[in-house]
Amino acid sequence: MSETTEVSCPTCGKTVIWNEQSPWRPFCSKRCQLIDLGEWAAEEKRIPSQNTLSDSDDWSEKQD
Repeated sequence: MSETTEVSCPTCGKTVIWNEQSPWRPFCSKRCQLIDLGEWAAEEKRIPSQNTLSDSDDWSEKQD
């Protein structure tokens, strides 16, 4: 007997069964997946950091 794992879609909150039949997991649909991706791309979501350097602090793409 296998257990069914259910999670909530991070975008809309709809219940999603976590298995091979749910190709967009943890999202309920491609639409919710793309909404989430768009939020990350627009920097509406970000992973917190304890690093105090900003993008302009002594950073260069040049390799020595």
